[in-house]
Amino acid sequence: MKKHVFSSICTSFALKRVDKTVIFENIKNNIDKWLSPVKKNIHIYNRIWLSALMLTGIFLLGGCSDSSTITLRIGAGHPVGPTVYANEMRDFFVPEVTRRIAEETDHEINFVQGYGGSIAQVAEVLEAVQAGILDIGAYCVCFEPAKLFLHNFSYYVPFGPQDAVEVMALTRGVYDLNPWLEEQFGVYSQRLLAINGWDSYHLGTVKPWETVEDLNGVKIAGAGPNLPWLEYAGVIPVQSALPDGYLSMQTGVYSGWLMFPSSYYGYKFHEPAPYYTLIGFGAMGGAVALTMNNSSFERLPFEVQQIILEVAREYELRAAQALNEGQEIALQALSDAGAHIRELPPEVRANWANSLGEFPNAMAQDANSRGMPGSEIIRSYIEEIDRSGYNWPVKYIID
Repeated sequence: MKKHVFSSICTSFALKRVDKTVIFENIKNNIDKWLSPVKKNIHIYNRIWLSALMLTGIFLLGGCSDSSTITLRIGAGHPVGPTVYANEMRDFFVPEVTRRIAEETDHEINFVQGYGGSIAQVAEVLEAVQAGILDIGAYCVCFEPAKLFLHNFSYYVPFGPQDAVEVMALTRGVYDLNPWLEEQFGVYSQRLLAINGWDSYHLGTVKPWETVEDLNGVKIAGAGPNLPWLEYAGVIPVQSALPDGYLSMQTGVYSGWLMFPSSYYGYKFHEPAPYYTLIGFGAMGGAVALTMNNSSFERLPFEVQQIILEVAREYELRAAQALNEGQEIALQALSDAGAHIRELPPEVRANWANSLGEFPNAMAQDANSRGMPGSEIIRSYIEEIDRSGYNWPVKYIID
């Protein structure tokens, strides 16, 4: 169904008087049908279904705009404030699209924004966009280890460049050379608008450590695809999400986080875990995807589509710049807040990198076994970085 249900409701109000309770019952039935792709995961299904009903209520209570006003729902599982990509959605993407549509077209746009899990949690956004509950959503591909396994390719090549702007440009080059990456989003009824990611990863811990051996047997949390980086240190990896980190470290569920400074400070992880070691695993390009539901995109006027696509590319660069700024600002903020910051000795970092020398190829072969072009894409990423002149601390070879 190409025409969104909320547009249908507005049309009904415009043409005739309709009892809102009847409309509400109809929308409940439509939502249930649209969510059939995610019914197998009852947790995700229930959250998205309830969010959809809540949004429907907002529209029913608030009435409808005229036909020249476009309403889109945009959101992310991470909150604004501590999360750079969400900040740039709220502070740049939304107002810039709004401004340009008002100035350059005969339309106006109204964004219903929902961040911090108010519509979908961090691991639910892809499905929310797929079902049309969110028209536009942003999410870390690290939370989609099956559906977007290979899109985590930057995680599979650690100790790369630490400049987020450089890494994002290199990652965009990989996407341009390998259309499969962008086409894969279409399998889930959405199109890629922009890539973003994270600034360079380091390690924060509850207790101080001097040698790698000190980390043996310590529980450290991470997003998932980066947890193998810790194998060299004998760490016990724990997959977790940023909103859970503070309480989990405070209560001893785990004793550290593999995290970049902007979010480490933003989520106040330095309070339960004040020891922050600069390791330099590298910035992660493409770790975040900004996507739009296909039907939502297709029903827009052409000129509105073009503005959204153009602003999305601007967002891609601005968010990368914000990551670099966030790394510098957050490191200073961590220091000012009393965190103990130190840099890992170069020889220890080199040994750590060499211990992961086979990791990229192992991930490439894993992707190949899933029917994905793993070797091709991971090799492409390494070659893009090689051409930039970056000096790797280890030589990665992909079969």
